Amino acid sequence: MTADGADAAPAGRPGSEGPRQMRLGDLELVSLSDGFFHLDGGAMFGVVPKPLWEARAAADERNRVRLAVRPLLVRGERTVLIDAGVGDKMPPKLADIYRLERARDLDRSLEEAGVPPEAIDVVVATHLHFDHAGGFTVRDGAGTLRPRFPRARYLVRRGEWAEAIVPNERTRASYLPENLAPLAEAGVLELFDEDATIMPGVRVRRTGGHTAHHQMVVIESGGDTAVVVSDMIPTAAHLPEPWIMSYDLYPLDTLAFKRAFLREAADRGYLVFFGHDPEIAAGYVREREGKRRVEPVL
Repeated sequence: MTADGADAAPAGRPGSEGPRQMRLGDLELVSLSDGFFHLDGGAMFGVVPKPLWEARAAADERNRVRLAVRPLLVRGERTVLIDAGVGDKMPPKLADIYRLERARDLDRSLEEAGVPPEAIDVVVATHLHFDHAGGFTVRDGAGTLRPRFPRARYLVRRGEWAEAIVPNERTRASYLPENLAPLAEAGVLELFDEDATIMPGVRVRRTGGHTAHHQMVVIESGGDTAVVVSDMIPTAAHLPEPWIMSYDLYPLDTLAFKRAFLREAADRGYLVFFGHDPEIAAGYVREREGKRRVEPVL
């Protein structure tokens, strides 16, 4: 048992790349891996000077920091996948730019967790950037793009979808049509406008900030709460309130979210899942003498 009552299974540990499993009340949570990629450190930490952020995230010779890609599987009344990683469609030039590492991809991670693609009932998008939605689709043997999870319904906020399919000059590098159009063509896309319950114990809540319609996923069972914050707090290094990515379209909204959420998470003992931290998949936010830190669990 963790200090906050969630049962952590021995299947994963901080620093491991394989699936990391635990129970939260009646629900099983599995942090999956779709490998690692690298983004410019300055962009990842915004206005924070490099001497400060590099102490927490070492940069390579091209000033890139290593980031994990961690979709989350939730098994309860239904089997829900939250985001689906980069996928396997990235052309070689971009794979080099992003220094893509996929020794373990999402398919292998699901297999190790004992979950075939056809077992996924629902795929929830926190947002539609390529490192979260790239795995939504796959090319079949004939080269045709199709949804990766054949039985799943894909749930996306209507506003996020509208901005993704008609991107502007700043966003078009992140919203890629090959990740999105096949969902609409196959009739598996479900758009919604308001915060909603996906299944008992799993609901979504709009955050804004990173994109206008970015959302987090709140998971509640047995009196405990876990939260997938996605790109609002991409790594544990982003815990300080002003450590905000330059990729965020609405950084002041991100700041307002962090002010409120981090205090709430510390006070109420939320288990926070970090989608991009290279070491920590999930942990508790602890506060002491005005300073916050993450106590790793997975």
